[in-house]
Amino acid sequence: MSMFDVSERGAKYQADLLEFMDSHIYPAEAVYAQQMRESGDPHFHPPILEELKAEARRRGLWNLFHPHPEWGPGLTNLEYAPLAEIMGRSPALAPEACNCNAPDTGNMEVFTLFGTDEHKEKYLKPLLDGTIRSAFAMTEPAVASSDATNIEMSMARDGDEYVLNGRKWFTSNGLHANCKVLIVMGKTDPTAPTHRQQSMLVVPIDAPGVSVLRNLPVFGYQDREGHAEIDFRDVRVPIEDVLKGEGEGFAISQARLGPGRIHHAMRAIGMAERALELMCTRALSRVTFGRPVADRSNIQDWIAEARIEIEMARLLTLKAAHLMDTVGNKQARIEIAAIKVAAPNVALKIVDRAIQVFGGAGVTDDVPLAAFWAHLRTLRLADGPDEVHKMSIARQELRKYRDKGEGK
Repeated sequence: MSMFDVSERGAKYQADLLEFMDSHIYPAEAVYAQQMRESGDPHFHPPILEELKAEARRRGLWNLFHPHPEWGPGLTNLEYAPLAEIMGRSPALAPEACNCNAPDTGNMEVFTLFGTDEHKEKYLKPLLDGTIRSAFAMTEPAVASSDATNIEMSMARDGDEYVLNGRKWFTSNGLHANCKVLIVMGKTDPTAPTHRQQSMLVVPIDAPGVSVLRNLPVFGYQDREGHAEIDFRDVRVPIEDVLKGEGEGFAISQARLGPGRIHHAMRAIGMAERALELMCTRALSRVTFGRPVADRSNIQDWIAEARIEIEMARLLTLKAAHLMDTVGNKQARIEIAAIKVAAPNVALKIVDRAIQVFGGAGVTDDVPLAAFWAHLRTLRLADGPDEVHKMSIARQELRKYRDKGEGK
């Protein structure tokens, strides 16, 4: 038995999810687009999404990401990874329909692991029910947030409260119609050791002093959930709303980002698979200079390379998932970093070539390729840019030889 054999439970979820995609998600894409267009509001919450959520829940395709049996089906990372890939084939609909959309997934895990009983009652349960949404406020416009030690937001202790001052941006989900709560990272003690200066606080989005200033477009797209720039001006937060404890911000972020990165990677592979499918069907249906596009050797090369690269990326992701399940996230950090770099880049290359095969149609919204491209290019920055992950991988590789005393 190979380490990547699908469990009986995992296979059942895959089959059920694939059927749901065929019967409900793909047919709903045109309905979703029409409802969004007719609303005239880029942050409108279309009724079709609630219909899909109800159907997914009825089918038991709900909170699939959650590894804790108390709150979800308790799937392993290896079991969930293929499900994230399937949902990634329709990223605007499927993840939210199954209550598996970022950043809510990471926030729900944080509330599960580090939230108080009050946090779980007030926020975790409604998030698990899909009745509210949440956002994660870490990135700041004034500093290079790829180095999280740069984070400047002040969280000053004042009696039994913290007073927050600063500005965040790219707070994804911040303009979702149902967003009710933020998890915010800032500095509670600038004099502490470097990785003990930061804390995470739970902040209602409607708290006095919290101002959502604008949505940040992504390659011209106004994503429905929004990427908010948020100003915090003398926002008072009770000390009970610090997560895990003062100075634990970095520890929480590591617990949160490992699973999040592998979810992103598998969704990227799902987009790559759909782009390859679209490329093949288009190449077979179009004729140029008297021959089907699919007969052109360069197109065949693109198709073959896409299949090879998708399989390699998928195997690396499954290896990372397996290691996370068996030895833990810390021991799997190289594989997690590697797949976070590899999957979006592989998918971007395939999507770009699919756009080329589609010609003019590829850059429109008639097919999802342009939106895929914008999302994937952004993913090369989200949850740590490629360069930071490569630096981490290189340091680990070099350490092997330094430890051996080689290379001197």
